[in-house]
Amino acid sequence: MTFSSESFAELVSTASGPVLQRGDAALAAEVAAQNTAVVHDPEVAVSAVDEADVAAAVRFAIANSLPVHVLATGHGSTVPVTSGVIITTSRVTGLSIDPESAVASIGAGNRWESVVAAAAEHGLAPITGASGHVGCIGYTLGGGVGPLARTFGFSSDYARSFRVVTADGEVVTASAEEHPDLFWALRGGKGGLGVVTSMEFGLVRLPSFYGGSLFFEESDIPSVLRAWATFTETAPEEATSSVAVVRFPPFEVIPEPLRGKTVISARFAYVGDPAEGERLFQPIRDAGSAFLGRVGEMPASEVSTIHSDPTDPGPSWDRGMLLGGIDGEFIDRFLAMFGPGREVPIIVAELRHLGGATARDVPGGSAVGGRSAEYAFVMIGAPDPSLFDTVLPQIADGITAQLSEWVSTETNINFASGSLSVPGLYEESWPAAIFDRLAEVRRAYDPTHVFPYPDFPDRGE
Repeated sequence: MTFSSESFAELVSTASGPVLQRGDAALAAEVAAQNTAVVHDPEVAVSAVDEADVAAAVRFAIANSLPVHVLATGHGSTVPVTSGVIITTSRVTGLSIDPESAVASIGAGNRWESVVAAAAEHGLAPITGASGHVGCIGYTLGGGVGPLARTFGFSSDYARSFRVVTADGEVVTASAEEHPDLFWALRGGKGGLGVVTSMEFGLVRLPSFYGGSLFFEESDIPSVLRAWATFTETAPEEATSSVAVVRFPPFEVIPEPLRGKTVISARFAYVGDPAEGERLFQPIRDAGSAFLGRVGEMPASEVSTIHSDPTDPGPSWDRGMLLGGIDGEFIDRFLAMFGPGREVPIIVAELRHLGGATARDVPGGSAVGGRSAEYAFVMIGAPDPSLFDTVLPQIADGITAQLSEWVSTETNINFASGSLSVPGLYEESWPAAIFDRLAEVRRAYDPTHVFPYPDFPDRGE
């Protein structure tokens, strides 16, 4: 134990929320990650209920020379934390909507599903990720690319300000007017900058759009994939789309029509006249015989149903990257690895169409990486932890080598975060100029590395 019982007792008496230390029976549940293959065992966990608790936890860590890590919903956990302090913010769930200014005040513990529902009551919508189950803050700090990205851009583009506990235990507001360098860094720079306790987030007036997803049989994978790729060549900014080849395991929790099947899912969202959306999507619909799903006019509150990502915790492994573009040769190689009849322990191979509004930075600039990319490629491995250390990384390395001429030299930290142990991937998560500026801001706000980032010791700045 690297802290005294007196120091710990003072923290317990100061904090409003539960304070736990290693060995306490409730610790494992408090710091459990969405990825159950990642098991945290910090020296101390502070279950913050408000900003004051976060500040108290940071000051305790500073006084005892302990590193500070943050856990909200647990979706961002990729490396076990086995030392220092974990501050859990899942109880910091304050949320309010100002319908006049179209701005949401979002506490650090909120998931997007809560914000989507609250905003929808006023005909408003946040620009979110594919899953409503993901935490708002951690996702936004990395940029965030969702089902409406080509039309509205990165989610971080809508951050208006952040409340942050810095490395001296003080609370500051970071915005375009106050601490603008920190505000710049928090919009895309991800970690190592402080503990964000809340943010002000701009909303868009969007009661509905044309969208959804369809599932096609394994035999339709080539035709649907090619139809989608052709569509993206001329797709307007109002349309955001993706495809995923999915190998569903034969588990009872999987809906019966999908259980044990290999399929291709086409996802689509169009902001505008539904008739035009239907016309644009028709070639993809006609490329095969869809047996499940729906694409049509839908309320903005159902945006997360487009991807229908799983919400239950479980072991997971993924690797993501961005692509400068794709062509016929890329599609041929993709099909050679993931097409009908192929056996590979990658249960999801997803391609997302980027560009459009994601390519344009916000006034004043931001630290988002990946604005030059046209597509994203994500691989999700079979949920078998015995494959995570060696088998899946080796397979992913081989697949990446096959597609290397299309892989962008710049990626995005949210796509790369699951594989930061891969040499060079952390550094490539931002353009070089942004990477260097982020390092300067981190040194300015955290000169003693209270907030270590990234968690891989050989990937530091």
